[in-house]
Amino acid sequence: MNQQKHYEAPQVPNHGDYLCSEDKDKKRTGNVWTATANIITAVIGSDVFILPWAMAQLGWIAGPALILCFSFVNFYISVLLVDCYRTGDPINGKRNHTYMDAVRSNLGGTKAVASGIVQYVYLYALLVYQTLDASKSMKSPPSEAKTMKKANLYSVIVLTLLYMLCGCLGYAAFGNESPVNIITDLSFHHPFWLLNIANAAIVVETIGTYQVYCQPLFAFIEKWTAKRWPQSKLITKTIKLPNKGSHPYKLNLFRLVERTVVVILATITAMLVLPFYDDAVGFFAALSFCFLSVYIPIEMYIAQKRIPRWSTKWICLQTVSLAGLIVSIASAIGSIAYTVIQLKDYKPFSSSND
Repeated sequence: MNQQKHYEAPQVPNHGDYLCSEDKDKKRTGNVWTATANIITAVIGSDVFILPWAMAQLGWIAGPALILCFSFVNFYISVLLVDCYRTGDPINGKRNHTYMDAVRSNLGGTKAVASGIVQYVYLYALLVYQTLDASKSMKSPPSEAKTMKKANLYSVIVLTLLYMLCGCLGYAAFGNESPVNIITDLSFHHPFWLLNIANAAIVVETIGTYQVYCQPLFAFIEKWTAKRWPQSKLITKTIKLPNKGSHPYKLNLFRLVERTVVVILATITAMLVLPFYDDAVGFFAALSFCFLSVYIPIEMYIAQKRIPRWSTKWICLQTVSLAGLIVSIASAIGSIAYTVIQLKDYKPFSSSND
């Protein structure tokens, strides 16, 4: 019987609310509920309004069954990913503060670079992978792994319930004639007060999630440029602006320009691809789903736990990875096919309803 070797990390002294570890972590004030809220707000978005149309294509049996199936897969992969937040020991091992750090620690630099490219391309399209980043605010004790597993369970339950309600109620209301998007479709414009509330909620949600999605991209650009040109005052210089009654406000001109340019480019891109934006995002999401959400977490977990090749658990995990690949290929083909159809009547800087 194969015996697994476990990395024993040195014990880390805990002084009050500060965890004095090798990576100099700051005070942690989060808990399972803040982590749950973080995951829900990062995952859910205006794409839920497409669910009635999807339910209409699948029917009452296949539709809910697929939602439940993907909810289970999402929770299972999230649990595997949480176990990779620390390298070696799940409690005292070295923290991986980003997704790329976790990949680099468990699978090496080549796959870290590949995952980084896929991750940041998807971040530019509608981005982000939040499970590991949400762990950075956890208190200790309990361990981040236990807290995040609970947070993932609670968030998956809430999200599954919301998706079921939106999809099933929308399908029940519109039947087989369900529009692709029940908010933007012009055939659904009454009552006005309900649409106004829905649109206002979308604006509020978008403001928050836009910040969540952009921060990893900003951090990557700023970290790379600082490492590439460490002596450049344009990049590293910080200007202190007086602020009465508080600490001076620190302004970095490079950050101001860089973040402004990224937002402008993202806005122009959105305007160019507006008629088939959902399908473009769907294509990138399909690619990232297989690679970032299934394959890489499974490979990291296998490396972390040293699961022997061709063992029962190894075969089961590879089967899940293969299933994710098949789903991603089918989704990508569907997105490309629908985009090709829409390109026939494509006009730049116009919506599909023009």
